[in-house]
Amino acid sequence: MKEPTSVGLGEQAISRNPEDILVAYGLGSCVGVIMIDPVSKVSGLLHAVLPKATDGFKDSSYKPSKFVESGIEQLLADLIHKGAMKSRLIVHLVGGANMLMLSGIGSFDIGNRNIEAAYAVLNRLNMQVTSAEVGGHLGRTVRIYVADGRVTIRSAGQKEHSI
Repeated sequence: MKEPTSVGLGEQAISRNPEDILVAYGLGSCVGVIMIDPVSKVSGLLHAVLPKATDGFKDSSYKPSKFVESGIEQLLADLIHKGAMKSRLIVHLVGGANMLMLSGIGSFDIGNRNIEAAYAVLNRLNMQVTSAEVGGHLGRTVRIYVADGRVTIRSAGQKEHSI
């Protein structure tokens, strides 16, 4: 069996190889955006870290996939380039947990900001979210099985399940 393709922080992966499994391990406040075209059998996974790039982030090391806003746009463009049709894409959101609680300070709220950014971009692009498992306080690992478009999630201390 082929090893899964790990999609790290600020990365994305696209595949139409039925042997591939795309995986983002330990999504905490990060958001995993999954797009699957069931007809062309191309799947993509974005592992976005922050809601959007500010001018301070747009230096020579700028990567669109690090940010929800630019990452979703890049993922969509790359999927279309690989043969997907926007109108057929099935979209899932995973992650956006509130992981950074500090005593007396509250929360940095990055998880919620990432979720809000994802919905805003998808709404602007006229794309519907098919399913979402977002928020809470637990990290999640998400897997996409390219062969059949199945998406599974496993939260810390819980059983893996399909969405």
